[in-house]
Amino acid sequence: MPARHVRSLPTLLARVRACSLCAGALAHSPRPVVQVDGRARILIAGQAPGRRVHESGVPFDDPSGDRLRDWLGLDRDAFYDPRLVAIVPMGFCYPGTGRSGDLPPRAECAPAWRAELLAHLSAVQLTLVIGQYAQRWHLGVDAGSVTEVVAGWRLRWPAVLPMPHPSPRNRAWLAANPWFEADVVPLLRQRVRAIARAVVGA
Repeated sequence: MPARHVRSLPTLLARVRACSLCAGALAHSPRPVVQVDGRARILIAGQAPGRRVHESGVPFDDPSGDRLRDWLGLDRDAFYDPRLVAIVPMGFCYPGTGRSGDLPPRAECAPAWRAELLAHLSAVQLTLVIGQYAQRWHLGVDAGSVTEVVAGWRLRWPAVLPMPHPSPRNRAWLAANPWFEADVVPLLRQRVRAIARAVVGA
């Protein structure tokens, strides 16, 4: 969603990292986790940090990140180079765990920060939209399953790619939809390699 930004990015990031909007709803202290640089060429719009990311403060520092980096064909150095990759989840803090896994991203986060942060990312050439919450925000998808949205990936390629979550809990989806790793991932790696070459000489 476009927005006119008036705060400098360093000022905005300092505010984001000090945010405590959801403190009363969490069983732990807020710890916003984002990676943002105005030069970034790839935007990863995900869900929310998990427990391990909450503990380390490093986005995708977990098995989900291992799979995502494999899908992208990036090593850790390139993935964590903010000139190449911006990581802006729908919720910046770990929301806690429910009966069937992590809870949804906190609803306070996106309205407060998202549009202003994204307005600073004018160099982005590829946006990866991971999971239903990010897809609703970025793609205006109000109905339909993640499978349906991801299956229509050609409609937005090569600027935007809706993706399933790379979590180990998503093994059943990947097994039921082998076309994603067989058909989409090779094209994604080619696209990322071409973008990264201009930034980090990958």
